[in-house]
Amino acid sequence: MKINYIFVTGGVVSSLGKGIATASLAAVLEARGLRVTIMKLDPYINVDPGTISPVQHGEVFITEDGAETDLDLGHYERFIRTKMRHHNNFTAGKIYADILRKERRGDYLGATIQIIPHVTDTIKKWIIAGASVEYDVLLVEIGGTVGDIESLPFLEAIRQMVIEVNKEKTLCIHLTLVPFITASGELKTKPTQHSVKELLSIGIQPDILICRSDRVISNSERKKISLFCNVPKQAIISLQDVDSIYKIPALLKSQGLDDYICKRFNLNCPEANLSDWEEVIYYQEHPIGEVTVGIVGKYIELADAYKSITEALKHAGIKNRFIVNIHLINSQEVEKLGIEKTLKGLDAILVPGGFGYRGVEGKILSVQYARENNIPYFGICLGMQVALIEFARHVAGMPDANSTEFITNCKCPVIALINECKDENGTMMTYNNTNLGGTMRLGNQVCYLIKGSLTYQIYGKSTILERHRHRYEVNNMLLKNIKHAGLTCVGFSGNNHLVEVIEYSKHPWFIGSQFHPEFNSTPREGHPLFIDFIRAAMEYKHRHNKLI
Repeated sequence: MKINYIFVTGGVVSSLGKGIATASLAAVLEARGLRVTIMKLDPYINVDPGTISPVQHGEVFITEDGAETDLDLGHYERFIRTKMRHHNNFTAGKIYADILRKERRGDYLGATIQIIPHVTDTIKKWIIAGASVEYDVLLVEIGGTVGDIESLPFLEAIRQMVIEVNKEKTLCIHLTLVPFITASGELKTKPTQHSVKELLSIGIQPDILICRSDRVISNSERKKISLFCNVPKQAIISLQDVDSIYKIPALLKSQGLDDYICKRFNLNCPEANLSDWEEVIYYQEHPIGEVTVGIVGKYIELADAYKSITEALKHAGIKNRFIVNIHLINSQEVEKLGIEKTLKGLDAILVPGGFGYRGVEGKILSVQYARENNIPYFGICLGMQVALIEFARHVAGMPDANSTEFITNCKCPVIALINECKDENGTMMTYNNTNLGGTMRLGNQVCYLIKGSLTYQIYGKSTILERHRHRYEVNNMLLKNIKHAGLTCVGFSGNNHLVEVIEYSKHPWFIGSQFHPEFNSTPREGHPLFIDFIRAAMEYKHRHNKLI
């Protein structure tokens, strides 16, 4: 069967939740038995998000095949079971870089390179390349807002695709804002009308409007939008604010959006079974307790910088039927204000990944506080590395322990680049892997767990696959004293035994991982490490309350 295309654009303002809406619609279509995948097209000039500050753009989501992608791909994987790959996200920068390489090689035979047809043709080619025959529906989310100059080549490309592919196999959804004006007590449809007019000026007639608002949009307002925007009333979807994004699939289904789409594409499939999502919502709304987890990071100005981690904690709360209250704590504030004013009252502490020396000493203080007070500690990537540094300094008698990332010529480099590391015999360490991106380990990597370790018990198996994004490794040559002091290395890479997981057996729950388990967490399944971490936080709170 020929694949069906759904193009999703946004208007009026940014941050309306296009990614969540797209993922939620995909979840409903998947629940009807359709094979669904999603693609995100970003109009910025960066080749990928890998070098963009998390404070500007949010987290970088890592796919199984090692692509550094937009955080919306994390939403996609949390809502549908299809795994994203490198072809599910591309930017204007990647398009232009590809075209310019070809132009320099002479591939265009001296032609003048222009936005139309060369840029738009490349966009269409890459969309079609991602539309594998194994899928029934491809949803394509266009980043940015209609009217932005950066988005025009992408919008022109999908305008052309609607004509070239076949109108019966394409559908355009436009997400807009319907604001409520408090002074007049009215919802205003004019911004939506103007946004659709802007889209029409480009040559795209939306087939469906998803209208975002802080309240339900009434039938009379939907009728008005339908009249002025030339969209059938049944295709005007009200998407009001909700207290959980995992309610959105049911909200879209209740308004018949999936029925409308299936009828348009002539798809004969059963009604959507959203029982999995109903269970998620039930556990969210019927908790048996709550815990407070502190995320000690350096990019807390933008909560999306740690989006996958905060969602993974919430997923673990759902599986344990506990509300997880998340406190984002600036590691530099820990350095300036001290433990008493920043970390007191937490039931668990998590230190996430990051790059650079800023705020690292605050993270090390946080590790020390968690270790000395038996507070559950979870270190991810840099969080594992600072845990090893802290233990080396304060327990293993290595006060100069550090990483060459922070001090190039440090006296005791317990963390270093792979070409600076030696094994316990003093031999230089190497690592051969197809997912080694430049100096970074990226994407899925095999990890072997030591039987009997806490991490092995949590996973219930000795071989796991987890996603990586880091370039600094544990320097095995300096591990002897650290191991002797009680820190255990319980997870190793499949090549040359690079340390992947550490534990401290004298602590109730103290685990650090080089990999990023948050990228594999979903609301329906959770992730075993996060689920057990929240269970440990519950036990700590119980013990602490009893002592009080």
